[in-house]
Amino acid sequence: MENGSSNGGDVLPNGNGKAVQALQRSFGEVQGILEHNRMLIQEIGQNHESREAGGLSRNVALIRELNSNIARVVGLYSDLSTSFSGSILAKGPDDAAANKRPRPTQ
Repeated sequence: MENGSSNGGDVLPNGNGKAVQALQRSFGEVQGILEHNRMLIQEIGQNHESREAGGLSRNVALIRELNSNIARVVGLYSDLSTSFSGSILAKGPDDAAANKRPRPTQ
């Protein structure tokens, strides 16, 4: 992922390695949380299907954890959006406009 883009277009300013690293780190954290949420959802489903009192009680805690994780992902995406927007604005309007892809014709 060179200069913040894997598709050949420069999205982040040249030499902005810290921004790229921060984006990669945040995306990695989001991916880890989402993977953990997948496991939580599987366990919640299994507990629900078993209809055992202990499993259903445990689901309360699992659903709270899932909800908390979703809030963390929303916060991380918000931070990513702010960071990315800041990087684009720091690049300048002329540079950003030059890197826009042309829209496909219909």
